[in-house]
Amino acid sequence: MQAKKRYLVVSLGACLLLVAYLWGLQIGEFHHQNHHHPLLHHQHTSPRERREIRNNIYKSRRCRMDTCFDFSRCQRGFKVYVYPLLKGETVSESYQKILTAVEDSRFHTTDVNEACLYVLGIDTLDRDQLSSQYIHNVKAKVQSLPTWNDGRNHLIFNLYSGTWPYYTEELGFDIGQAILAKASIDMDNFRPHFDVSIPLFSKDHSQKGGDKGYLTLKIVPPSRKYLLVFKGKRYLTGIGSETRNALYHIHNGEDIILLTTCKHGKDWEKHKDARCDRDNEEYSKFDYQELLHNSSFCLVPRGRRLGSFRFLEALQAACIPVILSNGWELPFSEIIDWSKAAVIGDERLLLQVSSITRSVDHDKILALRQQTQFLWDAYFSSVSKIVLTTLEIIQDRINSHISRNKLMWNSLPGGLYVLPQFSTDAAVFPFYYSSLGKSPSQEFTAVIQAVTPLQSQLQPVVKLIIAVAKSKFCAQIIVLWNCDKPLPPKSKWPSTTVPITVIEGERKTMSSRFSPHDVILTDAVLSLDEDSVLSTNEVDFAFIVWHSFPDRIVGYPARSHYWDSSKSRWGYTSKWTNQYSMVLTGAAFYHRYYHYLYTHYLPASLLTMVDQMANCEDILMNFLVSAVTKLPPIKVTQKKQYKETMMQQGSKTSRWADPDHFAQRQTCMNSFSSWFGFMPLLHSQMRLDPVLFKDQVSILRKKYRDIERL
Repeated sequence: MQAKKRYLVVSLGACLLLVAYLWGLQIGEFHHQNHHHPLLHHQHTSPRERREIRNNIYKSRRCRMDTCFDFSRCQRGFKVYVYPLLKGETVSESYQKILTAVEDSRFHTTDVNEACLYVLGIDTLDRDQLSSQYIHNVKAKVQSLPTWNDGRNHLIFNLYSGTWPYYTEELGFDIGQAILAKASIDMDNFRPHFDVSIPLFSKDHSQKGGDKGYLTLKIVPPSRKYLLVFKGKRYLTGIGSETRNALYHIHNGEDIILLTTCKHGKDWEKHKDARCDRDNEEYSKFDYQELLHNSSFCLVPRGRRLGSFRFLEALQAACIPVILSNGWELPFSEIIDWSKAAVIGDERLLLQVSSITRSVDHDKILALRQQTQFLWDAYFSSVSKIVLTTLEIIQDRINSHISRNKLMWNSLPGGLYVLPQFSTDAAVFPFYYSSLGKSPSQEFTAVIQAVTPLQSQLQPVVKLIIAVAKSKFCAQIIVLWNCDKPLPPKSKWPSTTVPITVIEGERKTMSSRFSPHDVILTDAVLSLDEDSVLSTNEVDFAFIVWHSFPDRIVGYPARSHYWDSSKSRWGYTSKWTNQYSMVLTGAAFYHRYYHYLYTHYLPASLLTMVDQMANCEDILMNFLVSAVTKLPPIKVTQKKQYKETMMQQGSKTSRWADPDHFAQRQTCMNSFSSWFGFMPLLHSQMRLDPVLFKDQVSILRKKYRDIERL
């Protein structure tokens, strides 16, 4: 009997232990799941506070452009208003860069009633309550704005949300129906085609231009010393610790270098584990930049938040990002095809990362790395590009019938330089002829800038019209009458086989020569000064060359730039040397799209500067085209007398005779480079000559005889 009782007691005890064990497993699993959920793990918050957090994160989560955006405000165009700073308020360096980027853009307006979109003057970038840059009372401040209207048509920027230890996506105030441009945003909270996912960037990120990527054409083969690298913090506790704590499983110390350190924070020694000392020792043996620039793949695991600085660092270094951050809505995912530039991994399948990266062949590695460089330069290398990309995405949503397609966003020159208001058909732009199997039309339109009265049939402009009209490729001639004298009668113009259209400028400014006139129907434009001296052969040859390079400026008079170290500024030179960086638009071919881009992309400040000086419009066009293509213009052969002829045209009406002309062009160079944020001009030593040019053969065997004869 006693034995039976003891048996029952032991059995009962075992059952209780089993129940306790199973309960412990459930609690452990519950806590494990809580690490990944933004609303759980709030043991120290009241039910009321938890409800407020839930409401702030999920309120208006069904917002879409057609339900939470007032399109009627945008009928006068896409204009963006920046609220002035509140009295006594300051903003962080990063947020000031964002505001500056908006204010410098072509979308900015100072008229609150004209605005389609509003950007807060209140710094909302860092919403971590433990941060020194956390702004208090944001809720009351935004609700006091006269046009807040529950956030409708407002754009809110944020880099950091939530705080230790759970790092939720809580911002500390109700954003209402505002569009959220946020870093490290979770797919569950991201409102598709409404919010915008932006990259996490540091306060040192360039305002404009930005540093170039590190991929060069000389790197062959495309693979590097290391296959896969990572160097960063390891979190011993809390959210974001699981993946980084497991990286040592695939680190081999040879071609896979995954280094972590737990030596960060004040109390790291209290939480250190058995691997800390060994990890810290190995961590110090490798330089991060050396690893970054010598690896084919860079691991980008989640940190405390989903995004990290590693992402942009890898892009710039042409190190293919291997992303391990489940649930992260990647930056600008609405427009960028990240499968062409990154490897999207799964945190749960960490051990497969090494085999996945080893399976990528050299051709694919090169293609992925090239795409990282394109994306870095097009959208991420500066704060201005990040902000402009955000604004362009929103504009495309508003004007959904006039928007860019994925080809435009994911191939050179990038969506910021392709204005869909010109056309939504990629085949119309000069950048996509090759990829689409297209080619430009076989005709051109000559556009002649006329600034002096037409008094004689012997004037250079008359001879120029006759020579250009004889070209078999000329479709029409347009004369832009920017002269102060009255328009001459039609009988004064020479009789030609091609139509001549005379357009009298309303403002008669220098920039008007690049106006996108509707009468220009051909892809090619031949831009000419009225005193240019060209033969028909020269026109034909230059057009044939341009037809092979339709995205570039192709022409005759060349100039160059240089850095003047004694004055720490850019210089301009007209000396004939073995290199050049500009082809002046006084005798040059280019695609008609550049007229539209010049007029609608460049800021009014630069155009006004050109018009007030009556100078530098040709330099500005060269800056623009080189910035878009990342390529120099192309110079073609010209007759020997061209230089001497230009020198003889120093009449009182010629701007070349103005002593201030050269000094003004020096000033323009520096003003233009300041606005672009970098020097886009590139030097070239290439000159294209006709076949048999200067060869010791009969002139009858040469197609373009005049070029060599004159």
